[in-house]
Amino acid sequence: MNTAKSPAPAKRSLAEWLAWQEALNPAEIDLGLARVADVFRRMAVPRPELVISVAGTNGKGSSAEIVAMLLNAGGRRTGLYTSPHLHRYNERIRVAGTPATDTAIVRAFEQVEAARDGVALTYFEFGTLAALQHFHNAGCAAWVLEVGLGGRLDAVNIVDADVAVITTVDLDHQQWLGDTVEQIAAEKAGILRAGKPAFYGDLPVPASIVARADELGAPLHWPGNGFSTRQFAAASEWRWQGAATALDHLPLPRHQTQLANQAVALAALEAGAAQSLDLLRKQPQLLAAGVLPGRQQHHSDQHRWLLDVGHNPQAADALRESCGAARPAAVIVGMMADKNAVEFARRLDASGAQWFVCPTFGARAADPAELAARLTPLLARPPVVCATVAAAMEQARKATSPGELIVVTGSFGVVGPALQWLGLY
Repeated sequence: MNTAKSPAPAKRSLAEWLAWQEALNPAEIDLGLARVADVFRRMAVPRPELVISVAGTNGKGSSAEIVAMLLNAGGRRTGLYTSPHLHRYNERIRVAGTPATDTAIVRAFEQVEAARDGVALTYFEFGTLAALQHFHNAGCAAWVLEVGLGGRLDAVNIVDADVAVITTVDLDHQQWLGDTVEQIAAEKAGILRAGKPAFYGDLPVPASIVARADELGAPLHWPGNGFSTRQFAAASEWRWQGAATALDHLPLPRHQTQLANQAVALAALEAGAAQSLDLLRKQPQLLAAGVLPGRQQHHSDQHRWLLDVGHNPQAADALRESCGAARPAAVIVGMMADKNAVEFARRLDASGAQWFVCPTFGARAADPAELAARLTPLLARPPVVCATVAAAMEQARKATSPGELIVVTGSFGVVGPALQWLGLY
């Protein structure tokens, strides 16, 4: 049976729809805009008042969350699309901070299917179209769209952004995006639009992003050029200065990378909806509400836990810094097979810890035994292969002393179950 040509049977549950979509296109990742743009045109979903697209190797989910949170708080009904999810698919599609219900997502899937006309959409493409349809169904005045992979050929890029954000660029997804930071940055710069403001949240700014912005006449800003920050560590506060707005007494986040994510998010808001920043003058603590679970998240019970969905070398650097003076006694990890697990482990600098390797979800997931074999030469002790995340959590707890640090990392499919095991999600 040709799955692409066969319509989805009616009256499917959300789980059944998702299982069917996984078989619709044999490629989990099939970059290109032609298929998804063709279906989107037939769907005829009108554009909202404001679209902010957020790309980046790391931090894009956090920045997108802050933008959407402040837009909603300022009274602008906002749809937020992110991926992947920690626990439930519904987390990917949120309106005014609330995940879409199964019924609402199924309705959107049905509307996508009515327009598909045999096009072999990938799982991500189908979900992206459904998110945009749901935002229209729910009457959203603004869309905040997190780019899934790259930018230029990602399904999210079928929508022209009024404001484009690229948080940072590092080596990741080289199989699809290129082998150098500049090549990857050029792909991410594909979300920029002619004459529309763009923001880069890190330094130095890749030359390929600057070149693309110049080519399009898109005003490009970065830290120190268009917006800046000043920290007051003694007071646990920081100051943000934009083109025409200054915000004081903002609560200092736990880590420098989180501050960078917040700073570029505020810059994007100043460009697209400056009035939404007024709330932070009166309620600066609102900014703390934009911190997502599983992003350098600390938790203490009998042990100290640090959970982070990072899976590339840059994320490992940030995670190591987040550990502070403490060295991990144990590391729980699961990754996709295409990730540079060896470099990630080297940058994390936890070779003396006991590592526990567990499975994660998805067709690209690394086999735990194979991942353990790749890591073994770097570690003081052979890693322990576990059948589940829960088993790894239990073994790590037993293998370490009270008060010691346990790091959980490598994938949404590891951190999500770990947060549930700890009763945090």
